[in-house]
Amino acid sequence: MKHEEFKNYKLLEDKANPFSFLYELDSGERFYIEPVFYTMLRGFKDHHPDKYQLIVDEIIKVVKQNKRVVFTGNYECPLTNVEGYIFLEITDITDPLKIFVEDKSRGSDYGD
Repeated sequence: MKHEEFKNYKLLEDKANPFSFLYELDSGERFYIEPVFYTMLRGFKDHHPDKYQLIVDEIIKVVKQNKRVVFTGNYECPLTNVEGYIFLEITDITDPLKIFVEDKSRGSDYGD
């Protein structure tokens, strides 16, 4: 399964990281998309549909600049295990673009 946003790029198989999608640009740069990152990315599509393509374009721009990128849900505990890649979260892409989604989740109001 290819993600629709990255359908123009070659999808590679990495048996060492079966849950992450590895894409390669025509110019040789590679990037992984972890499932949690993709879920967060799609959340931005729901909240900012008019800016979604800008976010996707920025992802590709960052890949071209850095050559090897893992887009992860949490850089402190990534799902993908590779050497020589930088690890970025969704906010590393969206914050510089000044595109935000407020996280309104909070702990329970019920005490023990």
